[in-house]
Formats: sequence, structure tokens, C-alpha cells
Amino acid sequence: MPAPPADLADPDILLRKSLFRHRAFATGLLVLMAALAVTGYLLPFTPWVGLLRDSAKAGFIGGVADWFAVTALFRHPLGLPIPHTAILPAQKERLGAALGRFVATHVFTEADVRRFLDNLDSPGILQRFLADPAATQPAAAALAGMLPRLLASIEDGRARRLLARFLPRLIGGQASGIIVARALSGLVEGGRHQEVFSFILNQLKDTLAAREEVLREAIKERVKEQGGRLVGWAVGASVARRVIAGVNLELDRISPDSSEMRDAFDEWARREITRMETDPARAAELGQALKGVLAHETVKAWAWDVWSRLRRALEQDAIRPHGRTVIVIEDTLRGLGNALAKDEAARARVNAAVQSVVLNVLPAAQAELSGFISRVIGQWDAATITDKLELRVGKDLQYIRVNGTLVGFVLGAAIYGVLQLVK
Repeated sequence: MPAPPADLADPDILLRKSLFRHRAFATGLLVLMAALAVTGYLLPFTPWVGLLRDSAKAGFIGGVADWFAVTALFRHPLGLPIPHTAILPAQKERLGAALGRFVATHVFTEADVRRFLDNLDSPGILQRFLADPAATQPAAAALAGMLPRLLASIEDGRARRLLARFLPRLIGGQASGIIVARALSGLVEGGRHQEVFSFILNQLKDTLAAREEVLREAIKERVKEQGGRLVGWAVGASVARRVIAGVNLELDRISPDSSEMRDAFDEWARREITRMETDPARAAELGQALKGVLAHETVKAWAWDVWSRLRRALEQDAIRPHGRTVIVIEDTLRGLGNALAKDEAARARVNAAVQSVVLNVLPAAQAELSGFISRVIGQWDAATITDKLELRVGKDLQYIRVNGTLVGFVLGAAIYGVLQLVK
């Protein structure tokens, strides 16, 4: 099997080549200074030979000193364990901690993060995500997949006892009465209360028709109790027929949509709704009534039975890739995206929420980032940290060697010239 190309085997190959070139240039310049110094000692002495010799010698000394300083950062010069050399490998834990603190407190500052968030279009990013069916469909499926676990946690006995304890308290206040009043107001405005009234009338008619014989006998017995056996025998059946006929007649009068009874019911319903919305005592009274109903054991049992059936239906639908639950969640996400595209107030709220969340977690994130950088650098072995740091700053450090050599050469020439003038 052929070996992979060098560029693929080593991602830092370009850095290594650059470091090699600059290191070779700095070393070559140092060798040149040494050669010039030796040449100055071999040639017959003249003022110009002396200038060359002293300049080259100073340049060589400067280059060696800077080579020692640069090398001591990464390793022991010439492999000798000289004190205060191989500084970076020996102090990698302290270096990691210092670098982590610097990045956390001087790079990820609150002002910089706030400025970044001000320029970040968070609502636009969210809106584009929600407008993309390829993104919202998997998201909706994932949310639907979480629904069975969420429902299972709600079904847990502790959650059941908690809801049974607090639900009557939440619903039993004045606010619940006002909410019920507003819901009823919507029904009345849509005329749905008359449908309920018609349903009750029909049920009452069906009940009277089914139990007419029982009611007739009950009325006859009541007439006997009040007027005696003879009166009951004489007029009891007639009274019973007239009472039942009168009740049916009144029910028939109520049935038409424009009956006085329906108008009275409509007026009563609107008046009661207004009272619940404007009278705190009436709203509180309704809330207490709801609290009493929900606290009843029969209602609790019925409610949990309904909930268990609904939960099973939701769980079965949620696991279907194209079930109703996934479609509803997907439509909800799409509607949220449309709202963000049109509603500037919603966009502002999203921006404020993102900024609030990020800035609230920033201190903890700074501490975690600092610790993360410190741990990563602390876990590097000495060879790894030396290699990584030298590849990234070694080229610039070779310029220090070059500059030290050239500065030493120039300074040696200057000192030689001054001494000659003094002589």
C-alpha cells in the first residue's frame, strides 16, 4: 500500500518547510560571521582587516547569544541540562493556565461578546432555519420523538400527586374565573351557547318521552296524597296527562331560534359573563366552584382516565414519521418563522433573549474555557507542545537570531572605529 503524500501525512508540512528555511538562513549567517572572524586572524593585520575581524567576532557572539536564547525556550541547548532552559516544556502547566486566563478574560470579554451579539442577526438565522422544510421536518420529528418520554415523566406518580395538589389551587383563584368568563364570551359571540341550550332541551325531551309512564304514575300518586283516594281515582290521570302535555308544549315553544326563552337565556348568559369579568367576588366564586369540582375524587379519576387515553394516542402518533403530531409541530415551527419575518417586536424579543442567555452564562463559560485550555495544554507531552509552539513562532524567532547577528556585527564595527579614533 503506497504511503500517503507528505502534505496529507503531516498537516504542518508547510510550517516545517518555512521554519527550516529561516533557521538555515540564520545559521548560515552565523557561520559566515565565524568564517570572517577566522579569516581576519589569518590575514596580515591592517586597519581594515581589524575592522572586519572585530565586526565579525561581535556578530558571531551576538548570533550565538540569540541562538542560545531562542533554543532555550524550546529545549536544552546542545542537549546540556543548563538551568532555566527548555522553559516552555518545563512550564507547560503554568503556560496553559496563563493562556487560558488570557483568552477567557481578554478575548471573550462581556463588551466583545455584547458587540458581537449586536452585529449578529439571531432572528434572521432562526427564521431561515424555520423556513427551510429540510430543517424543520427533522426538528419536528425529533421533538415528536421526545414527546413519549415527556409524557411518561408527567405520568409518573410524583408528578400526578403534584398536579393533583396544585391544579385546584391554580384554577381556584380569581384569575381562573376571568379566563372562564372570556372563554364563555367567545362561545356566546359565536352563538355556540344556543347549541348547548338546544342539546339540553333535546335531552330533556328524550328523557320525558322515555319516562312518560313513570312520570304519569308519579303525578297520579301525588294527586292521591293531596286530594284523597277518590279524587286521585277521578282526576289523577287527567291531571297527569295535562301536566305532561303542558311541559311538552312549553318545550316546543322554546325550540324555535327566536323564542322568548332563548332570548332570555342569551341575555342571562351575557349578563353573567359581564359579572364574572367585572366583579372580582363573582370571579372568585366561580374559581372556588371549579376548585371544588376538580378536587372531587370522581372528577380526578375521570380526568386521569381521559389523560391516559389521550397520552396513549399521542405516543402512538408521535412515533409515526408523518403523523399528526409531527405535522402540528412542523406547522408551529413554520408559523414561528413567519412571525419572525414580519414582526419586528418578535425579532427584538429573540435578540434580547439570546443576548440575555449568552451574557448570563458568560462568566461560567469563561471559567470553563480557561480550565479547558489549561487542561488541554497541560496534557500535551513536552515534545508535542515544543513542536506546536515552535512551528508557529519559530520563524519569527529566527529573525531574532538574524537581527542579533547583524546588530552585533554593526556594533562591533562601531566599537572598533571609536577605539581607533581614541588612539
